[in-house]
Amino acid sequence: MGGHRAGAPGSFAWWTPAYHQPSRRRQRDLLPAPHRLPVAPSAARVSTTSTVYHYFSVWRTQGVWTRLQWMLHRRVRLAAGRRECPTVVIMDGQSVKTTERGGTRGFDGHKRVKGRKRHILVDTLGLPIASRVEPANISDRKAGYRLLGGLRFAFPNIRIVIADAGHESRKLARELRRHDGYELQIVKRKHRAFKIAGLTGIVERSFAWLGRYRRLKKDYEFRVQTSETMIDLAAIRIMLNRVVRA
Repeated sequence: MGGHRAGAPGSFAWWTPAYHQPSRRRQRDLLPAPHRLPVAPSAARVSTTSTVYHYFSVWRTQGVWTRLQWMLHRRVRLAAGRRECPTVVIMDGQSVKTTERGGTRGFDGHKRVKGRKRHILVDTLGLPIASRVEPANISDRKAGYRLLGGLRFAFPNIRIVIADAGHESRKLARELRRHDGYELQIVKRKHRAFKIAGLTGIVERSFAWLGRYRRLKKDYEFRVQTSETMIDLAAIRIMLNRVVRA
């Protein structure tokens, strides 16, 4: 019983806080000077969440994130040996659950999901071009028309839009051809040939890329505009990784 000294390893006193006092030195000083990382001067200016969100919101309103995404899209296509502007694009939607944060939402009766639906437009490389977030109960036809609206000035060479049967509509095809000159090609599951299946599978792969980002596992945002910007940020990172590898 008396074999252990008080405060020595093996005694109960060794486990008390008095035996091991935490260091009073700053954590940064625990490393030798040559191995310390310099502190960025701007860290103090952007350390608060409100400041970061301020610039995030301002750049979203001014379209900075969208312009950056389109600029990187052109650069990645040129590096891949393609033209800057695609001629064939693919659109599809994905229903995701929302959280208790609130905001606009709906119920997708087909997928049995209460939340929102992400609609994206990609080229044949799978690179996201545009995105739109709607309540899950909004039809693919209406969301597809809104998704493609206003893209002619940024992507003037688009001619063919490929979509699944959920976008099948004579009215949608007529409006797209009249306003933008797009040809809507509907690919039904039972009619998919090998090449067509490859094209429609590209957008599913793009959704898988976006799903790797934790912020996009669900829709955590209150505003759909913020949700769309989060998709743009994920797309920017995807294309930045390709630029670095190139």
